[in-house]
Amino acid sequence: MARNAEIDGQRGYSWTRRALTILLMGVSTTFAGPVWAVDLAKAVADGKTSLGFRYRLEHVAQDGIDEDALASTARARLTWNSAETDDFSFGIETDYTLILGIEDFNSTTNGRTEYPVVADPKGFDLNQAFVKYGNGDTTVTVGRQRINHGGQRILGGVAYRQNEQTYDALRIQGKAGAIDLDYSYIHNVNRIFGPGDAAQPGDWYGNSHAFRATASSADGHSVAGFAYLFDLSNANGPPNSNATYGVDYQGRFEALTLNAALARQSDYADNPMSYDALYYSIQGVATLGALTLTGAIEVLGSDAGAAGFRTPVATLHKFQGWTDRFLATPAMGVRDTWFSIAGKVGNATVTGVFHDFQADEGGADYGSEIGLAVTCPLRENLSFLFKTAQYSAVEHASDITKLWLMLDWKW
Repeated sequence: MARNAEIDGQRGYSWTRRALTILLMGVSTTFAGPVWAVDLAKAVADGKTSLGFRYRLEHVAQDGIDEDALASTARARLTWNSAETDDFSFGIETDYTLILGIEDFNSTTNGRTEYPVVADPKGFDLNQAFVKYGNGDTTVTVGRQRINHGGQRILGGVAYRQNEQTYDALRIQGKAGAIDLDYSYIHNVNRIFGPGDAAQPGDWYGNSHAFRATASSADGHSVAGFAYLFDLSNANGPPNSNATYGVDYQGRFEALTLNAALARQSDYADNPMSYDALYYSIQGVATLGALTLTGAIEVLGSDAGAAGFRTPVATLHKFQGWTDRFLATPAMGVRDTWFSIAGKVGNATVTGVFHDFQADEGGADYGSEIGLAVTCPLRENLSFLFKTAQYSAVEHASDITKLWLMLDWKW
């Protein structure tokens, strides 16, 4: 059932504050004796501060929209992490996204809908605010935090956008013999469009659960089983609520790395649609001298055209092309066959990639994408990125070309 977005926003921030207060005042009595046993003064005095500044110029030319977008944005980030004391540590991270001169784009919040979307709205956001308890193989983190599982295909942080996606959650990580266990109860998804609601909700609330168990061997093989129960109850969340169960594998064989995954998804919580869809992928990465070759097929299946396999909180920009034409899975599903080649040119890494997109149900030709990226370290704490991609539409969306220039400083 939909709820008032403003009230939900207040609840999201208040939940984080309550969680931090409860852990500081009470949870330490469970793990480390009375709260006064935690030497807060030492934790603060020995803490570490880091600064980051990322500038990006993004150009978008989209068929069907007369005006091209040009976005000149920057993100200033302040991160502070305490020292560990009596098994506890604390962290806070703030981001401020600003416009530097050129705002000829639709940020989803600025109302400039005559331009294509560049989803980097300006404003301040509390990116992280957490308390962490660690003892031996057990770590408990409560508050606003990053949660990136595996390759972030189902649960991730969308770190490419200026406003990162983080989670208000209770996360427990531990071991059962040789198996790594990772469970999170997620109350709120702090999306890249927030804080605040506009064309897209800045937050998705609910009672979601994420579980992953990973077994790894010393010779470079790992198998992970996972279960994700996403209850996304406000705004456009309910149609994206789903339950996903699956397994993925990674294996290293000298110059070859294989990745494979299989999962099944169905509706969950208040999702008004009943469906069942399959996901599978296989990817091979070969190192041939100075070149890295990657070939893959990834299928987000369809339930007879009723609904496709959805990944609403994944790091979507990593997958199915850089132009982001498949952020929402079409009802007929997506079959993405792609390959890339990467190599060094001096200090720079140059990567070329090609995607062919088809419908999983019915086999319609959606279109194709070609992309080129150049990354280069300019000095120890400064890097440069040039990236461009062009999607040529056949039966899905419209033609679009994107180009990025980015500088990233870290101190």
